[in-house]
Amino acid sequence: MKPGVLVGPSGTRFCVWSPDAAQLWLCLFDSDDREVRLPMLRDADGCWHGEAAGVGAGARYGLRADGPYDPGAGLWFDPDKLLLDPYAPAIDRAFHYDPALGARRGQGGDTAPLVPKGVVAAAVEPPPPEPPRFASGGLIYEVQVRGFTMLHPDVPEAQRGTIAALAHPAVIAHLQSLHVSAIELMPINAWIDERHLGPLGLTNAWGYNPVSYFAIDPRLAPGGMAELRGAVAALHQAGIGVILDMVYNHDGESDCQGPTLSLRGLDARGYFRHEADGRLVNDTGTGNSIACNAPVARRLILDSLRYFVAQAGIDGFRFDLGPALGRMADGFDPHAPLLDEMRADPLLADRIMIAEPWDIGPGGYQLGNFGEGWLEWNDRYRDDMRRFWRGDGGTLGAFATRLAGSSDIFSDGATRSVNFLAAHDGFTLADLTAYEQRRNDANGEQNRDGHGENFSWNNGVEGPSDDPAVQAARIRDGKALLSTLFASRGMIMLTAGDEFGRSQHGNNNAYAQDNAIGWIDWDGRNRDLEAHSFALAALRAQLPDLRGVVLLSDADVEWLDEDGRALTVGQWEDPSRRRLTLRYRASGVAICVNGAAQPCRFHLPDDAVEVAARAVAIRRPAR
Repeated sequence: MKPGVLVGPSGTRFCVWSPDAAQLWLCLFDSDDREVRLPMLRDADGCWHGEAAGVGAGARYGLRADGPYDPGAGLWFDPDKLLLDPYAPAIDRAFHYDPALGARRGQGGDTAPLVPKGVVAAAVEPPPPEPPRFASGGLIYEVQVRGFTMLHPDVPEAQRGTIAALAHPAVIAHLQSLHVSAIELMPINAWIDERHLGPLGLTNAWGYNPVSYFAIDPRLAPGGMAELRGAVAALHQAGIGVILDMVYNHDGESDCQGPTLSLRGLDARGYFRHEADGRLVNDTGTGNSIACNAPVARRLILDSLRYFVAQAGIDGFRFDLGPALGRMADGFDPHAPLLDEMRADPLLADRIMIAEPWDIGPGGYQLGNFGEGWLEWNDRYRDDMRRFWRGDGGTLGAFATRLAGSSDIFSDGATRSVNFLAAHDGFTLADLTAYEQRRNDANGEQNRDGHGENFSWNNGVEGPSDDPAVQAARIRDGKALLSTLFASRGMIMLTAGDEFGRSQHGNNNAYAQDNAIGWIDWDGRNRDLEAHSFALAALRAQLPDLRGVVLLSDADVEWLDEDGRALTVGQWEDPSRRRLTLRYRASGVAICVNGAAQPCRFHLPDDAVEVAARAVAIRRPAR
């Protein structure tokens, strides 16, 4: 039988995978939280099933499992632990950590009062299938749903911080001004706080600690799937796709001291990777690693991806710590069963698939290796571009390679690079030019967390400055960085607020800052920088060369110095050189880059354009 929940005319059918359990119970809860336990029956394949007569949409439920208890062997059966059905389509409230959730069998008591209940949902007519909305070379706009609109003055207060707010006309107008191809939502699946956050008075703001791969966190979508479906429809109407950031590399049950909430209590040996001695593999830094290519985990992942496409019309997915999807016993394989099934699946084959192509496991850095059909976050673009604009010597060649699509990484005729200068983790684009060192004390880890090397610079003052010269230099550098991004070949990604200078006050790991540090200050945005971003977006939309993904050859472009002459070998190898022009031969479009501290005039074969110090100019040919 297929795992999941199916509402029928006379009741609801439940099916749950737990091959090593001795007994499973379906636990139904009434409005007073009184519990009724119904024994489930096991079939020959290890699925437990049961029919609840008279139970329909809106019913709340959980699971209990009994069997051997030997954590060292991956057996965590404990009937005191109420478990969330991995296929539950919704939950009745958000998860909150409590030490009792991680207590050993017989020591913590019944966890039913602490665990959200699954909610039965009736099947709805899915939206008609449509091709994904995403243009080649398009702009991906990364959004942390709650922080994006918590301070938005045009969004009604009751809607702020929710998925519904994404459909507000003011939000959509802003996205259209940036010519956004697709909005990428940081995790919206139900998550739980890491256990160290509560004593610090902090909560997980980003959601990269999931408990469910189906249920949407009610803090982001009080209206559940219907709310997501409505927002997607509004964005689609505006020509904007929706990409979900999915976290399949681990779950919120953490290490052996973590809570037992769902997968661990049902089939830890099937869902998680283990060392030979029984210890949990930790290729994620979060305590456990999902066995993505084990049959049961693979099915759960594929079913949840199909669910969001079928139920909400989702256009694609970004995969956190993506090598987990292709990790086999002998290392990463771009044709691992899960990846091949995703390519072949009728609902998924045409979706946008984006890998964060690294984790901390063996062979975890896989940039360029996901193969045809996959886009990949390009951290070498991020670092090489930052180093060039910081003024590091010998970076001209790397800058040019990244600007033209990273042919050294993607060598199959087309670039699959997602070019970005800043993302949710790391400095914001504005903080990149204002801080040389991270300022993460608010995270409660003595400033040890977050990236140590950011290739950042502060323009002479660390942090905020009232000096007009310092402020002007930072705006100048911000414009140069944004111009570089919008002039780059391949897909580009902008994190929400970076287009108008948002700051996290030097915090480069604001995952636990559900407050003004992590929320976007719409009233305080830099209008000059915002206008610059809008102009860049409009220009990129008009020039096919800037949106191209075919890798460039010498026949396509010429590389010139500021005098309009071909760059010589000596100029390419000059560690102090900070200037160049990329000119598209067919169209005449030229990108003039001045990374030096002094202004200069770029002389091109048929025209000249004035370029300020440390700037990028995109020049259209004279007509």
